[in-house]
Amino acid sequence: MTSPARTRNDFAKTQLVVFYVILLLAIDSINPVKIFLHVFPNIQPWHVAFTSIVLMTYVFITEMKQMLYFSVKIFFHSILSIFFREVSIVGKQNIPHYGPVIFTGNHANQFIDSVVMLCTCQRTISYLIAEKSYNRRIIGDIAWAMGAVPVKRAQDAAMTGKGKICFEKGSDAENACVVNGHGTKFLSELKVKDKIRVAGTSISIKVISIESDTLMNIDASALAEVELPSEPVSYDILHWIDQKVVYEKVLSKLASGGTIGIFPEGGSHDRTDLLPLKVGVALIAYSALEKDGLSIPIVPVGLNYFRGHRFRGRVTVEYGKPIYADPTKLSDFVKGGEAKRIVCNEVLERITDSMRSVIVSAPDYQTLKLIHTARRLYRSKYMSSWEKQDLSRRFAEGYKRLLTIVNGNPPKEWLQLQTRIQDYQKELDDLGIRDYQVPSLLEEKDETSGDVALREMRLPFRIAETILLLLVSAFPALFLNLPVGIIARYWALHRREKALAESKVKVKGMDVMLSEKVILCIVLVPSLWVFYGLLLYLFTDWDLPTIALAFWSFPLFSYMGIVTTEAGMVDLKDLKPVLIRIFPSTRRRLLALPDIRRELQKDLREFVRAIGPSLGELYTDKTLNWADFQQNLRQEKEKSL
Repeated sequence: MTSPARTRNDFAKTQLVVFYVILLLAIDSINPVKIFLHVFPNIQPWHVAFTSIVLMTYVFITEMKQMLYFSVKIFFHSILSIFFREVSIVGKQNIPHYGPVIFTGNHANQFIDSVVMLCTCQRTISYLIAEKSYNRRIIGDIAWAMGAVPVKRAQDAAMTGKGKICFEKGSDAENACVVNGHGTKFLSELKVKDKIRVAGTSISIKVISIESDTLMNIDASALAEVELPSEPVSYDILHWIDQKVVYEKVLSKLASGGTIGIFPEGGSHDRTDLLPLKVGVALIAYSALEKDGLSIPIVPVGLNYFRGHRFRGRVTVEYGKPIYADPTKLSDFVKGGEAKRIVCNEVLERITDSMRSVIVSAPDYQTLKLIHTARRLYRSKYMSSWEKQDLSRRFAEGYKRLLTIVNGNPPKEWLQLQTRIQDYQKELDDLGIRDYQVPSLLEEKDETSGDVALREMRLPFRIAETILLLLVSAFPALFLNLPVGIIARYWALHRREKALAESKVKVKGMDVMLSEKVILCIVLVPSLWVFYGLLLYLFTDWDLPTIALAFWSFPLFSYMGIVTTEAGMVDLKDLKPVLIRIFPSTRRRLLALPDIRRELQKDLREFVRAIGPSLGELYTDKTLNWADFQQNLRQEKEKSL
């Protein structure tokens, strides 16, 4: 891993080189090109320019892929700095410096996931991308520039089967389940290896054999955790797709020491836990071991978003310790059939465990929100990104373990504390303030008159500062950012509704919103700059150099507008408790919050101390190997079944 000191040193060198070049260009007497032309007067400036163009073209053609990738990476670094106020990286030391690697990430924010991974990883990553997305303009163009490999997904071409089906669990040695059809056409619509999916669910089941138009057998192993419907239901058909060409491209990339990025859940979603992983990543790992003798590290990547669908949200990217396919089970993989399925499922389970070790998973969004509130209350002092991730995971896993201990029936004391934490968060939301602002309210514990509050807290100065920041950002925000922002917001809402209607796994479809905003902004923002440039050319008497300077200043003004607007909004949020404290009703609610928080913090810590020993290593161990923890947790569940 590159050290921060070395990174700063490299950046300093780059700055010195840039400033040195500017110095040479600014003074003719030390400009090397000018000196060369002076010494050789027969050589014209266009000779030098033409030679430079030829050489640049040659370099670009020979190194086109790398240059495109580097350019795309720089571009998306700027995109992330605009759309996220903070991108934190945890576990970067777990990324191998060289050799083939498979990165597996949770898919919580559509194509933004790949952008975040691209910009936080020092390796060059080639992604597996759905062919449906690869064929979209902009996304597909960027994917091509990054060397992505398109994958045709069965769910993208799913069709509704005729009639309805009902299930009858079989007991034969093939572990099959009998499917009876009513008004179905199995022989003409389905083939062996195709999959069916009960309408309204995300579980797909492979067809083993087809006996007639109304009778077939499916693989019952996929139904272990699925409750079969007792009544006839509608179903979707997912035709089998031969991915041989895709696997050959991927294996060739890995054999040459390249890296592959995969989102093995198969599709983006906004759930608070992982979807069942697709088997493709396991097949790639064992195929590389079989074909090229490569034991490829599989590095889990946790993409943890906070207000990830909103502008200026935060994201913590966590790289976990790599896992490997088991070489001792390669012979079982080569055998094929049931032995191959068992081997692939085993490594898939370990990949799932490793991916859960780098995210904070919860049963639902409300529980996840409760966990983050509890974490902030439990430890108020500054914590690093890694400490926040670790403590949030301890609360999340402790919550689930407690539910298991009490068989899903929490005691009264627990429910009361949970309700109080939720009420505290609701009060913060209603007042429009954040938890970190509550301790500062202690300074104004006594109920004073509005005039005293105004004078002692220097409110006029703070208002003037906020107004100044907002005024500075007003021009670029109104003319360069606001029009695009409004259009992007409504476009994202439209795309969200469409994605939600098409998906079987999305809850609210929030995972597509930021991606759609970014895609639209990539098109509209430069278009708006060109439009303003044309207006300057047609309706002003400015000369071309002045117009060009104004045009190339638009990106800077736009970014300055974003930064200053955010600073103004932060000041406005910090000012809000001061302003609403002027009114007696809200002042009483605000002044009650520090006591509520202090009591909550005290009771929460006492509760954790009381139940901590029953949580085992979650409470006693200062450091945890989260991948081992998740694996042990899964094995315990399997034993209890």
